[in-house]
Amino acid sequence: MRESRFDKPVLIFDGDCGFCTRSVNVFKRLPIDAEVTAYQFADLALYGTTEERASHEVLWVDRSGRIHGGAQAVARLLISAGGVYAVAGWLLRTPPLRWLAAGVYRLIADNRQKMPGGTAACALPPAARESGIGA
Repeated sequence: MRESRFDKPVLIFDGDCGFCTRSVNVFKRLPIDAEVTAYQFADLALYGTTEERASHEVLWVDRSGRIHGGAQAVARLLISAGGVYAVAGWLLRTPPLRWLAAGVYRLIADNRQKMPGGTAACALPPAARESGIGA
């Protein structure tokens, strides 16, 4: 059995992105027992990740410290919610749906500034957001 590093899983998302924030607010309505935090306020080193990765994709850090990114982070979140959500999560982990989910996730993530709730800040790299360059 894997040793538990954390009391509960952690969902890490881009808090500067309006689309990401809206999506996470939908996920918060599910019956999950996880911490949810924007990467801008997370101790990323504690979770074994970087700002570069956290700004690129949503992350699910399980109790053992294993990190799942993108569509697989969403799949893990759904599995943790149980019931019909878990069925959807397991389907997202199974090829060929796994591959399709990864492609759809990347397409949405790369165009999040165009999605409902997205802002121009969603398209900027983290360093540019902090300095105000391009805003």
